[in-house]
Order: sequence, then C-alpha cells, then structure tokens
Amino acid sequence: MRILRFDDSRRQPWANGAGSTRELLQWPGDGQPWQWRLSIADVDRDAPFSNFPGVDRVIVLLSGDGLILRFADDREERLDTPYAFARFPGEARLSGGPLDAPTTDFNLMWQRDRFDAELWVRPMVGSIQLFAASGETWALHVAAGHVDGGDGLHLDAGDTLVVSADDSPHHLRLDGAGTALLVRLQERQHDRRA
Repeated sequence: MRILRFDDSRRQPWANGAGSTRELLQWPGDGQPWQWRLSIADVDRDAPFSNFPGVDRVIVLLSGDGLILRFADDREERLDTPYAFARFPGEARLSGGPLDAPTTDFNLMWQRDRFDAELWVRPMVGSIQLFAASGETWALHVAAGHVDGGDGLHLDAGDTLVVSADDSPHHLRLDGAGTALLVRLQERQHDRRA
C-alpha cells in the first residue's frame, strides 16, 4: 500500500510547452520503461497530444470549464461536466485544449498488452470496500473532499492511495466525503507469474 501526496509531486513542463504534468506514479519505477502511469495535467492552451504507441489512456476533467479533444478523423469529444472522461488509444492523432479557462485533468495510461484497466468516478457517500485480488492494483485518487481508513489513514483532495496484491488478496475499508476516482489495473493472464 502506498500513499502519494499531491504536495510531493513535481510539476514538469510538456515538451511542446503547452501545459505541464505532475506525475503521481509510474510502475515499475526503477528505471525500466513504465507499464502504467498516473498523472495530473494542467492545460492552458490548445496543443497536439503526445503519441504513445501500444498504450491506452483515460483522461478525466478535474477542474475548469471543460476540455475539447479533436481527433484526426474529425471526431470531437467535449469533457464539459465535472469528472467527465474519455478513453482512447495512445496512437490516436489528436489535439486538445480548454473550452475557456485552463483545466486540470487526471490521466491514466497503461500498456495494453500487459494490463487491462478500468476507471470509475465514485461519490464518497458511506464506505467503500476495496478488495484487490491477486494480480490486481487499485488506485483511489481523491478528486474532492477526503478519505479515511484504518490505522490513521487520511487522504485529502489531490492525494492518491495505491494498493497492490501480488500473491495474496488485500482488503481495505475506506470512508469519506467528496468524490474519488477508482482505478483497477489487472495483469493480463499471459503476463501473470506462475
């Protein structure tokens, strides 16, 4: 179990200068190419998106009036309500930018031949029972409000909890108020170790 504090993340400018990103976590983090990655981007102008062959991604609007994605096939997606999200392949040729004021966006990216991934937006009303089965990783990002758990666990807005289960399942009860993004990453069967 890892806790990623928003205040510990560092803002890095994009190569094209059209925004910046705070990387929350990339796995593995030991100098190897990442297989999945969590980050938060600040977008203040329209710009082309970077190309990520072999990667699938989800982008979620955290704050701002909205984000528009313009794909090379003339399709457009507007993320113009809180926590609206879009899923698309990393090879897609597209550009995007804010509808009006700058936006802050949550990004999930993963190598599609190694992992399957899902993302849900979850109002924090009552408790969440988080159960990580063998080979799964769960991430809970606090988009608004707070989340509490056993043993003094406390997460504020912007913080992220990551729970991985290698060989044995892991169970966690979480309570809070606000909104959380729940991410489930499952190793694809052919990559699971015997």
